[in-house]
Amino acid sequence: MGAGAWQPLTGPSHQLALEILLDGPLSRAELARRVDLSAGSLTRLTKPMLESGLLVEVSGGPTDPRVGRPSQPLDIVPTSHHFVGVKLTADAALGVVTTLRAEVIATEERPLPDHSPEVVADVVVELARSLADEVPGITGLGVSLGGHITSAGDVLRGDFLAWFDVPFRRLLAERTDAQVVVSNDVTAVTEAIHWFGAGRGVSRFCLLTIGAGIGYGLVVHDKLVDTTDVGLGLVGHVQVDPDGPLCDRGHHGCASAMLTTEAITSQVGTALGRRIEYDECLDLAKDGVPEARRVISTAGHALGRLIAAATNFTMPEAVMLGGEGVRLASVAHDQVLAGLRSDRHPEAAIPPLVLLDPTFAQWARGAAVIAIQTFVLGR
Repeated sequence: MGAGAWQPLTGPSHQLALEILLDGPLSRAELARRVDLSAGSLTRLTKPMLESGLLVEVSGGPTDPRVGRPSQPLDIVPTSHHFVGVKLTADAALGVVTTLRAEVIATEERPLPDHSPEVVADVVVELARSLADEVPGITGLGVSLGGHITSAGDVLRGDFLAWFDVPFRRLLAERTDAQVVVSNDVTAVTEAIHWFGAGRGVSRFCLLTIGAGIGYGLVVHDKLVDTTDVGLGLVGHVQVDPDGPLCDRGHHGCASAMLTTEAITSQVGTALGRRIEYDECLDLAKDGVPEARRVISTAGHALGRLIAAATNFTMPEAVMLGGEGVRLASVAHDQVLAGLRSDRHPEAAIPPLVLLDPTFAQWARGAAVIAIQTFVLGR
């Protein structure tokens, strides 16, 4: 399944390739300015990348004053490398295969027969091999899941798989010759937004995800804020309604008790006296059913207060809202804004709220981006 060397470029060549990957196509003059190189040095460094097929010249632009001829901007060949990303939930492994620019080529899903780490590793590798059939070869495999995960890929705690101290990257590496990286799922999605999504070019933004859990990611000065506490679900226990229900840790009205899909379906289901799915809760609220509308309105206000807390502390240029439960933000739009304004200074600006694709494919794409970053940055 492996293809291509896991050996990123170094020095100025590395910086050139990274600039083109993220912002290309770029003219030679712009590249020289960004990396502070002479025209001759730029030609010398890009020549082997052009010969290897990593870079390509695209249709010419205006005359480049530094070389005295029509500009031929340089771009990455996205299909020069491919990556598989797999997102693990409590029930399934959801996979994608992408190009070097994280463009999704194919998706596939496999159920998890049980939560044994060995069984899950087998499923992930089988899924990756199936997806690899769609492309000439795979440079890397990225896997993401909810929980506390070390930089070495050990799962100290896997929230939805009931894992503790599982050397998951090693289990995967024993089963495949592709290079493997394992990451927290919110970290992976944040980096996908940062490099290839709505956060590209935004120096400071935060991500809030609502779904099975509550997640938070932060980019400051164009760099992910990554600490040993990532994956502990800390933002899920910020209080957003002092009169709200208890969470499993005994907190009144924290984000986990108010905003997860389970919390919302449980509250609406209890009010209606039957089991109910998340999207039906939102549909009923839109239709004005009192029991559903009350829960969704309260949850929307709580989400607004959570956004306010994030913006008050980090003052982002934009707030990204994602996760499979993100439709709440549109159905309860007015309540979200009311909750946000209630906890902001009246003269404070409301930051742009960007609603992201709620599908699980975006989580799997995030896992692929972590593999792409590991390949490109060599970390």
